[in-house]
Amino acid sequence: MVPMEWLAERFERERPRLRAAAYRMLGSVTAADDAVQDAWLRLSRTEAEIENLGGWLTTVVARECLHQLRSRRHRREVPLELVVTAAEPDPEQEVLLADSVGLALQVVLEQLTPGERLAFVLHDLFDVPFGEIAGIVGRTPAATRQLASRARRRVQGAEVPKAEPDRHRQRKVVEAFYAAAYTADFDALVRVLDPDVVLRTDEPANIVRGAKAVAEQARAPQGGNLRSILVNGTMGALITIGGRPDAVMVFTVADDRIVRIDVIRDTERVGRVADALGA
Repeated sequence: MVPMEWLAERFERERPRLRAAAYRMLGSVTAADDAVQDAWLRLSRTEAEIENLGGWLTTVVARECLHQLRSRRHRREVPLELVVTAAEPDPEQEVLLADSVGLALQVVLEQLTPGERLAFVLHDLFDVPFGEIAGIVGRTPAATRQLASRARRRVQGAEVPKAEPDRHRQRKVVEAFYAAAYTADFDALVRVLDPDVVLRTDEPANIVRGAKAVAEQARAPQGGNLRSILVNGTMGALITIGGRPDAVMVFTVADDRIVRIDVIRDTERVGRVADALGA
């Protein structure tokens, strides 16, 4: 029998990767942690010899995620949970936030079917072979490949921008945006925005396209305070007015310009961000 201490040590090595995969599949850190914990419970009870522990754990976590995604059809949808930090993330958070966990992609993933979401996340983001994914989703490898292909087309069709990975470069661009917004410098705002920039607001749902149109709306609110944060691995800000959380802004930066701004005004989500920051 494999010593429990050895299993626990190996599991802890795998935990960050499993947690990151589960978050991409579920859009909730809490649900992801539950799926990973379920994998540990199963591992601690198994008596069979496991040749590929990493692959075995990935399969267990993916099956639990698929079960959770399918069960959402029969109850209220679980809202996308933002991953927020006010400082540089620790190593475990870094794994969770790395590689395309940006808000724009996560929103698109929420719109996929459970099978499409698993196939895309496991294959395109974690390089799991289609043959292994097929056993999880209950399809043939060819059908699983089609699931991932459909998901990929939907992601590409949503024009999810590829964000600048260097956070220092992100920060420089976003800080230039802040400075221009506070001084109402229209020309400076246009210069920091991509010509095809998109501004999306959730409540009320609205989309504004183009640098000049977005710059027209980029005015710092009177009495408002801005706190720089990281949201799903990219630069963002918590906006408070009169000491009360009002909105969360998330910026996607590419080629030293802002290509997308997401403004979240949903009271519940903004409140959770403020609570996470102790604001």
